[in-house]
Amino acid sequence: MKYNRIITIFFIVLIIQPFILAQGGRKYIRQGNKDYEKELYQESELLYRKSLDKDQSSYEANFNLGDALYKQEKYEDASRRFLDLADERKDNMELGRLYHNLGNSLLKGNRAQESIEAYKNALRNNPNDMDTKHNLAYAMNLLQEQQQSQQQQDQNNQENKDQQDQEQDQNQQQNQEDQKQEQMDQEQREDQISEEDAKRILEALQQDEQKLLEEMKKQKARARRVAVLKDW
Repeated sequence: MKYNRIITIFFIVLIIQPFILAQGGRKYIRQGNKDYEKELYQESELLYRKSLDKDQSSYEANFNLGDALYKQEKYEDASRRFLDLADERKDNMELGRLYHNLGNSLLKGNRAQESIEAYKNALRNNPNDMDTKHNLAYAMNLLQEQQQSQQQQDQNNQENKDQQDQEQDQNQQQNQEDQKQEQMDQEQREDQISEEDAKRILEALQQDEQKLLEEMKKQKARARRVAVLKDW
Protein backbone atom coordinates (compact mmCIF):
# COMPACT_ATOMS: atom_id res chain seq x y z
CA MET A 1 0.00 0.00 0.00
CA LYS A 2 2.81 2.39 0.85
CA TYR A 3 4.48 1.68 -2.51
CA ASN A 4 1.23 2.35 -4.39
CA ARG A 5 0.76 5.61 -2.48
CA ILE A 6 4.25 6.77 -3.54
CA ILE A 7 3.51 5.98 -7.18
CA THR A 8 0.21 7.83 -6.95
CA ILE A 9 1.89 10.92 -5.49
CA PHE A 10 4.57 10.76 -8.17
CA PHE A 11 2.00 10.77 -10.97
CA ILE A 12 0.09 13.60 -9.31
CA VAL A 13 3.28 15.65 -9.22
CA LEU A 14 3.92 14.94 -12.90
CA ILE A 15 0.41 16.07 -13.75
CA ILE A 16 0.35 19.26 -11.75
CA GLN A 17 4.01 20.28 -12.31
CA PRO A 18 3.37 22.04 -15.68
CA PHE A 19 0.43 23.82 -14.07
CA ILE A 20 2.61 24.94 -11.15
CA LEU A 21 5.36 26.12 -13.51
CA ALA A 22 2.83 27.92 -15.66
CA GLN A 23 1.42 29.69 -12.63
CA GLY A 24 4.93 30.74 -11.65
CA GLY A 25 5.46 32.04 -15.16
CA ARG A 26 2.17 33.94 -15.03
CA LYS A 27 3.37 35.73 -11.90
CA TYR A 28 6.38 37.11 -13.78
CA ILE A 29 4.21 38.11 -16.73
CA ARG A 30 1.91 40.12 -14.44
CA GLN A 31 4.88 41.83 -12.82
CA GLY A 32 6.42 42.47 -16.23
CA ASN A 33 3.19 44.02 -17.49
CA LYS A 34 3.14 46.42 -14.52
CA ASP A 35 6.71 47.54 -15.26
CA TYR A 36 5.86 47.83 -18.96
CA GLU A 37 2.95 50.17 -18.18
CA LYS A 38 5.37 52.27 -16.10
CA GLU A 39 7.69 52.39 -19.14
CA LEU A 40 10.29 50.36 -17.28
CA TYR A 41 10.99 48.33 -20.38
CA GLN A 42 14.33 46.83 -19.37
CA GLU A 43 12.86 45.57 -16.09
CA SER A 44 9.83 44.17 -17.88
CA GLU A 45 12.14 42.37 -20.34
CA LEU A 46 13.90 40.61 -17.47
CA LEU A 47 10.60 39.56 -15.92
CA TYR A 48 9.27 38.18 -19.22
CA ARG A 49 12.49 36.20 -19.61
CA LYS A 50 12.02 34.80 -16.10
CA SER A 51 8.54 33.75 -17.13
CA LEU A 52 9.98 31.96 -20.15
CA ASP A 53 12.43 30.15 -17.88
CA LYS A 54 9.34 28.63 -16.30
CA ASP A 55 7.46 28.03 -19.54
CA GLN A 56 9.27 28.45 -22.87
CA SER A 57 6.05 27.83 -24.81
CA SER A 58 4.20 30.79 -23.31
CA TYR A 59 2.87 32.79 -26.24
CA GLU A 60 2.02 35.75 -24.02
CA ALA A 61 5.50 35.94 -22.47
CA ASN A 62 7.16 35.74 -25.90
CA PHE A 63 4.83 38.33 -27.39
CA ASN A 64 5.26 40.75 -24.49
CA LEU A 65 9.01 40.24 -24.57
CA GLY A 66 8.95 41.28 -28.24
CA ASP A 67 7.11 44.45 -27.26
CA ALA A 68 9.62 45.20 -24.48
CA LEU A 69 12.52 44.74 -26.89
CA TYR A 70 10.83 47.02 -29.41
CA LYS A 71 10.41 49.76 -26.80
CA GLN A 72 14.15 49.56 -26.08
CA GLU A 73 14.86 50.01 -29.82
CA LYS A 74 16.19 46.48 -30.08
CA TYR A 75 14.39 46.14 -33.38
CA GLU A 76 16.34 43.17 -34.75
CA ASP A 77 15.72 41.10 -31.61
CA ALA A 78 12.07 42.11 -31.56
CA SER A 79 11.66 41.14 -35.21
CA ARG A 80 13.10 37.67 -34.59
CA ARG A 81 10.85 37.20 -31.56
CA PHE A 82 7.67 38.07 -33.49
CA LEU A 83 8.76 36.10 -36.54
CA ASP A 84 9.25 32.96 -34.44
CA LEU A 85 5.75 33.35 -33.03
CA ALA A 86 4.25 33.62 -36.52
CA ASP A 87 4.76 29.87 -36.97
CA GLU A 88 2.37 29.11 -34.13
CA ARG A 89 -1.27 28.48 -34.86
CA LYS A 90 -3.31 31.41 -33.54
CA ASP A 91 -6.64 32.99 -34.42
CA ASN A 92 -6.75 35.65 -37.10
CA MET A 93 -7.00 38.58 -34.72
CA GLU A 94 -3.93 37.41 -32.81
CA LEU A 95 -2.00 36.87 -36.02
CA GLY A 96 -3.06 40.32 -37.17
CA ARG A 97 -1.56 41.86 -34.03
CA LEU A 98 1.57 39.74 -34.36
CA TYR A 99 2.26 40.72 -37.98
CA HIS A 100 1.44 44.34 -37.20
CA ASN A 101 4.11 44.40 -34.48
CA LEU A 102 6.51 42.52 -36.75
CA GLY A 103 5.95 45.16 -39.41
CA ASN A 104 6.67 47.93 -36.92
CA SER A 105 9.91 46.28 -35.81
CA LEU A 106 11.07 45.78 -39.38
CA LEU A 107 10.16 49.32 -40.34
CA LYS A 108 12.08 50.78 -37.39
CA GLY A 109 14.99 48.53 -38.33
CA ASN A 110 15.19 50.21 -41.79
CA ARG A 111 13.74 47.17 -43.56
CA ALA A 112 10.84 48.87 -45.31
CA GLN A 113 10.36 46.24 -48.02
CA GLU A 114 10.02 43.44 -45.45
CA SER A 115 7.75 45.54 -43.24
CA ILE A 116 5.34 45.99 -46.17
CA GLU A 117 4.98 42.22 -46.47
CA ALA A 118 4.39 41.94 -42.71
CA TYR A 119 1.65 44.61 -42.82
CA LYS A 120 0.03 42.82 -45.76
CA ASN A 121 -0.02 39.59 -43.74
CA ALA A 122 -1.56 41.50 -40.84
CA LEU A 123 -4.35 42.79 -43.09
CA ARG A 124 -4.95 39.32 -44.52
CA ASN A 125 -5.80 38.22 -41.00
CA ASN A 126 -7.47 41.44 -39.86
CA PRO A 127 -8.58 43.47 -42.93
CA ASN A 128 -10.27 46.20 -40.89
CA ASP A 129 -7.25 47.26 -38.83
CA MET A 130 -6.89 50.96 -39.64
CA ASP A 131 -3.55 51.29 -37.85
CA THR A 132 -2.07 48.59 -40.03
CA LYS A 133 -3.46 50.24 -43.16
CA HIS A 134 -1.94 53.55 -42.11
CA ASN A 135 1.45 51.94 -41.39
CA LEU A 136 1.35 50.05 -44.67
CA ALA A 137 0.76 53.27 -46.62
CA TYR A 138 3.56 54.96 -44.70
CA ALA A 139 5.98 52.07 -45.36
CA MET A 140 5.14 52.02 -49.08
CA ASN A 141 5.68 55.77 -49.35
CA LEU A 142 8.94 55.49 -47.43
CA LEU A 143 10.16 52.69 -49.68
CA GLN A 144 9.36 54.78 -52.76
CA GLU A 145 11.31 57.72 -51.35
CA GLN A 146 14.24 55.45 -50.53
CA GLN A 147 14.24 54.01 -54.03
CA GLN A 148 14.09 57.47 -55.59
CA SER A 149 16.89 58.64 -53.30
CA GLN A 150 18.94 55.60 -54.25
CA GLN A 151 18.32 56.23 -57.94
CA GLN A 152 19.38 59.86 -57.52
CA GLN A 153 22.48 58.77 -55.65
CA ASP A 154 23.30 56.21 -58.34
CA GLN A 155 22.83 58.89 -60.99
CA ASN A 156 25.07 61.31 -59.09
CA ASN A 157 27.68 58.60 -58.66
CA GLN A 158 27.55 57.84 -62.38
CA GLU A 159 27.86 61.52 -63.25
CA ASN A 160 30.80 61.88 -60.89
CA LYS A 161 32.40 58.80 -62.44
CA ASP A 162 31.85 60.17 -65.95
CA GLN A 163 33.36 63.50 -64.89
CA GLN A 164 36.34 61.74 -63.32
CA ASP A 165 36.81 59.66 -66.46
CA GLN A 166 36.61 62.81 -68.59
CA GLU A 167 39.13 64.60 -66.39
CA GLN A 168 41.38 61.58 -66.51
CA ASP A 169 41.18 61.50 -70.31
CA GLN A 170 41.92 65.22 -70.44
CA ASN A 171 44.86 64.82 -68.09
CA GLN A 172 46.15 61.91 -70.14
CA GLN A 173 45.80 63.92 -73.34
CA GLN A 174 47.52 66.89 -71.73
CA ASN A 175 50.35 64.66 -70.55
CA GLN A 176 50.76 63.29 -74.06
CA GLU A 177 50.84 66.82 -75.48
CA ASP A 178 53.36 67.88 -72.82
CA GLN A 179 55.54 64.90 -73.64
CA LYS A 180 55.28 65.68 -77.35
CA GLN A 181 56.18 69.33 -76.75
CA GLU A 182 59.09 68.30 -74.54
CA GLN A 183 60.33 65.98 -77.27
CA MET A 184 60.09 68.78 -79.85
CA ASP A 185 61.96 71.13 -77.51
CA GLN A 186 64.64 68.50 -77.04
CA GLU A 187 64.98 68.03 -80.79
CA GLN A 188 65.15 71.79 -81.25
CA ARG A 189 67.89 72.05 -78.63
CA GLU A 190 69.76 69.26 -80.38
CA ASP A 191 69.40 71.12 -83.69
CA GLN A 192 70.74 74.28 -82.08
CA ILE A 193 73.71 72.40 -80.71
CA SER A 194 74.36 70.99 -84.15
CA GLU A 195 74.31 74.49 -85.67
CA GLU A 196 76.67 75.75 -83.01
CA ASP A 197 78.98 72.82 -83.62
CA ALA A 198 78.88 73.53 -87.34
CA LYS A 199 79.64 77.18 -86.70
CA ARG A 200 82.61 76.25 -84.55
CA ILE A 201 83.84 73.82 -87.20
CA LEU A 202 83.47 76.49 -89.87
CA GLU A 203 85.38 78.98 -87.76
CA ALA A 204 88.08 76.39 -87.15
CA LEU A 205 88.32 75.71 -90.88
CA GLN A 206 88.54 79.41 -91.61
CA GLN A 207 91.31 79.77 -89.05
CA ASP A 208 93.14 76.81 -90.54
CA GLU A 209 92.74 78.30 -93.98
CA GLN A 210 94.06 81.63 -92.77
CA LYS A 211 97.04 79.92 -91.22
CA LEU A 212 97.62 78.01 -94.44
CA LEU A 213 97.55 81.20 -96.49
CA GLU A 214 99.96 82.89 -94.16
CA GLU A 215 102.27 79.88 -94.32
CA MET A 216 102.16 79.93 -98.11
CA LYS A 217 103.02 83.62 -98.10
CA LYS A 218 106.00 82.96 -95.86
CA GLN A 219 107.21 80.19 -98.13
CA LYS A 220 106.97 82.47 -101.20
CA ALA A 221 108.88 85.18 -99.39
CA ARG A 222 111.67 82.78 -98.50
CA ALA A 223 111.80 81.54 -102.08
CA ARG A 224 112.35 85.07 -103.38
CA ARG A 225 115.09 85.72 -100.89
CA VAL A 226 116.88 82.54 -101.93
CA ALA A 227 116.71 83.43 -105.60
CA VAL A 228 118.30 86.84 -104.97
CA LEU A 229 121.12 85.26 -103.11
CA LYS A 230 121.92 83.00 -106.07
CA ASP A 231 122.15 86.02 -108.40
CA TRP A 232 124.97 87.33 -106.27
